[in-house]
Amino acid sequence: MREGRRTAIVGGLARGACAAGLALGLPVALFFLWWVVSAESTNIFLPPLRRIVEAFGQVWLSDIFFRDVVPSLRRLALGYAAALVVGVGVGYVIGRWSVVRALTSPILAYFRVLPAPVMIPVLLVAVGIGDATKLIVIALGAIWPILLNTVDGVRGVDDVQLETAAAFRLPSRTRHGLILRAATPQIFAGARQALGISLIVMVVSEMLMSTDGLGFTVIRFQRTFAIPQMWSGVLLLGVLGFGLAKLFELVERRALRWHRGATGREESW
Repeated sequence: MREGRRTAIVGGLARGACAAGLALGLPVALFFLWWVVSAESTNIFLPPLRRIVEAFGQVWLSDIFFRDVVPSLRRLALGYAAALVVGVGVGYVIGRWSVVRALTSPILAYFRVLPAPVMIPVLLVAVGIGDATKLIVIALGAIWPILLNTVDGVRGVDDVQLETAAAFRLPSRTRHGLILRAATPQIFAGARQALGISLIVMVVSEMLMSTDGLGFTVIRFQRTFAIPQMWSGVLLLGVLGFGLAKLFELVERRALRWHRGATGREESW
């Protein structure tokens, strides 16, 4: 039994190492290619990667990280969380009741194609410059993939499950829980899309209406012609996006383990 457990642990570590190698292989190769190709660059706007890496250490491994990056991550987390709560809640109601779906369909069709940055001038007039405006913009950008995928997930719940729950006279709270659980794969699909959108909208909002944050710092470097520092900010954004995507993937794997088991796709990850 102990040998079997040890074998399972070793196998899990091997699979984890293989997955990490696959995930990091292409980024590392591209990074190395960028380093080699740009080594002799004399273009002021396309500096060697060596200078960008040096600027990265000087800028982001200092108090600037706590002054600008941490506030950005806080705004991202709060805006994304608000979009998640509202999107799942409203999406469930729309998907569950056809009358509500018919009433809200024209409004959803309009707002879903409206880019979130377009609302920045309106919010500046209505709310003013501040964290509240940035949080609203982030939430508006992230809410639509979550809401629409929740609607589709709730509508796609198997009627047999609903009829079985009704036949056993399960309480309303239990039925709602069953429906949400069945819609969870769709909800996670929308949440995954929304995470990338949140990061993009966060940067745009900080570039346009902020005095701190990662987006503000990058645009400040650009305006002062601190080009290596500007590129280091772009590099940091890519690292943050990659890290957040992998963190979300880890949460999704754990939360949807039951779904992969039910569909026989345990090894697809």
